[in-house]
Amino acid sequence: MVIVPLTVLVAFWPGWHPAAAMSIDPFLGTYHGTAISESRNELKARDLDVAIKKIGGGFSVDWSTVIHKSDGREKTAAISIDFFETDRADIYGSAMRTGLFGKRVPNDPLKGQPFVWARIVGKTLTVHAMYILDDGGYEMQVYERTLDDDGNLDLVFKRFRNGKSIREITGELTRVGQDPY
Repeated sequence: MVIVPLTVLVAFWPGWHPAAAMSIDPFLGTYHGTAISESRNELKARDLDVAIKKIGGGFSVDWSTVIHKSDGREKTAAISIDFFETDRADIYGSAMRTGLFGKRVPNDPLKGQPFVWARIVGKTLTVHAMYILDDGGYEMQVYERTLDDDGNLDLVFKRFRNGKSIREITGELTRVGQDPY
């Protein structure tokens, strides 16, 4: 009697395929859009810009937000994050700073820096950012960018502190440029 390892049988089982990383290719491009958020009973309009491009063995996501306050002031925030493939399908690590030996590495959340990772599931690219607060609690920021049938992005931003939702913003971004794959 020949004993065949279970992993060999499963690998050749009809209809079974190991998980493979989803491609960033459909998301590549530049996008512009708007969102409205409510904070302390005040509506704030936001201009949103996102650029997703391939780099080396991964991709980068650059985004900026301009918040238009009711008194006419504007607040701008911008960030650029490089992501690289990991050993886990569909999960990408971040490289946000240069380490001791010149290699790009993730941030250190114990130093107050956000620990960031991304994943692609179906038509949604999600970026997670976790912060460890000074009191030992945590904050999570989640950016879900979902491709619609026209190749534009629907954005859902969620912010949690110690597991409790403290903000949710939705927006629509139109593709204004397509990067070559």
